[in-house]
Amino acid sequence: MEFGGFNALAVALAALAAFVFGGLYYGLLVSKAWMRAARVSEAQAQMTPGLIITTLVCEVLIAAGIAGVLGHLGVGQVTPWNGIVTGFFLAVTLVIPATAMNARYQRFGWDLVMIDSIHWLGVGIIAGGVVGWMGV
Repeated sequence: MEFGGFNALAVALAALAAFVFGGLYYGLLVSKAWMRAARVSEAQAQMTPGLIITTLVCEVLIAAGIAGVLGHLGVGQVTPWNGIVTGFFLAVTLVIPATAMNARYQRFGWDLVMIDSIHWLGVGIIAGGVVGWMGV
């Protein structure tokens, strides 16, 4: 089996796109609902440099993971559509179940699981699409 290669710029841009999506999703669409579901006050929800750095590092790791899985499809198979499908399946089969288990064991409600799961699904699709578009 051939590996499709690795494109660090694609990973970086996919991570940045996922970061921007998360900021828009949580900041503009679900901030109040998320704070209620996560039992977080507005003061506690403020972004700090440490949280931003942690988030960016994690987004890079997610994008690199998608690139690695996508690259295993082989040369010529790294396309935007295959990237979207790969990101979708990784989110639905790995990230969202882990999110649900963690939230439920920590006694958070299904509302938090749904809010965060939609975010992770978007991250998978966006990061996968960017990596597929740019090539790994």
